[in-house]
Amino acid sequence: MEPLPRLYAIADRRFGDPVDIGRRLFAGGARLVQIRDKRASSRRLLGEAQALVTAAPAGALVVVNDRTDVALLAGARGVHLGQGDLPAPRARMLLGPDALVGVSTHNVDQARIAGEWPVDYLAAGPVFPTASREARDPPIGIDGLRAICRLSRLPVVAIGGIRLEGVAALFGAGAASVAVIADLLGQGDIGSRTRRYIDVLESIR
Repeated sequence: MEPLPRLYAIADRRFGDPVDIGRRLFAGGARLVQIRDKRASSRRLLGEAQALVTAAPAGALVVVNDRTDVALLAGARGVHLGQGDLPAPRARMLLGPDALVGVSTHNVDQARIAGEWPVDYLAAGPVFPTASREARDPPIGIDGLRAICRLSRLPVVAIGGIRLEGVAALFGAGAASVAVIADLLGQGDIGSRTRRYIDVLESIR
């Protein structure tokens, strides 16, 4: 697998039409976009995923949140799974060896278990307090992120309450990428904000 882009952008329905958001993220330079529409019917989510796959620039990746079946039917690059979704080994069987499969983890024990599965990356969080679904679990903080990064043989994506001014510390703790929602989508011009994120992330060594 090629290295994950440092920016893992999430087109979340809470901030508007995820297809339009995804297009703006791609226009700003994002090369991996997860489409996230928690309350969509299967029909609507499939349509959204297909539209975003069609709109993605060459070489850009579209990942579907939660729904392996939709990812398969839409021709997406892969799926991101929560702890209650289809088990990752089953998702891998359905999507094949070349798909991008990731799993959310919220503590060291979950990360240790998921590290034994046929997945490409772990998401760890929420690192900080957040209003999104990760809020069900307590924040793990920088120390919790560092602990997961140390034990994981896989790239770790930091998620939950991510803000631009704090990203250097996340990479310092061992993260390979940062998944961003509100600080990317809720700051006005999504394309400009995406470019700003990419510039900052590329400057971190």
